[in-house]
Amino acid sequence: MKTSGISFGFFNVPILCLFWLRAEHSVDSVRLSAPEVVTGAYGGSLTVPCQYGHKYRKYTKYWCRGPIYELCDIVVKTPRVRSSDRSSIADDKRAGVFTVTMSSLRESDEDTYWCVLARRERNIYTGVRIHVSQPAITTTTPTTILERYEMSWWATLRWIVFILMLCCLVSTHIAVWRIKIARKKRQQPQVQYENSNIDRIIECQATPEL
Repeated sequence: MKTSGISFGFFNVPILCLFWLRAEHSVDSVRLSAPEVVTGAYGGSLTVPCQYGHKYRKYTKYWCRGPIYELCDIVVKTPRVRSSDRSSIADDKRAGVFTVTMSSLRESDEDTYWCVLARRERNIYTGVRIHVSQPAITTTTPTTILERYEMSWWATLRWIVFILMLCCLVSTHIAVWRIKIARKKRQQPQVQYENSNIDRIIECQATPEL
């Protein structure tokens, strides 16, 4: 009986430790809070606020990535404002919040991240799920293609009409100019003939009779 009791207690130790860890993490989550899910647009940016108690103002804070906290990779960490690749972190100690900004979002950025308060003893952390929304795909309908074709056709037709009108105008001016020149050429011999007749009359009048 004693042996069975000891063995039963031995096998319960991991279970008790697991419950203790979960209880400890739930208490730590109260000390550190962040949104569970944050969504950002593809190619855009997003901001994650991690709120903490004022007694943790002097502690180092960091943002790490990975589905399991114990195996996550640190992306950025304080003090002050730090940036790494497309992520940055800023700690506002007066407000008791450190903010993580992720920019130029990609589909590969989707994952579980962690807001973490680093302590000498066990760290305080809380998870945040990052979701990246896909860009909207614009489709061109046959109606749109037809409208574009009609618009380009009308634009071409207008240019053709404009060029034809311009040619007609230029042709009309040239025709009028040629008619004027032809009239002037016709009038010149008649004027010369009349002038010669006038000269003859004047000469006759000026010659005395013998």
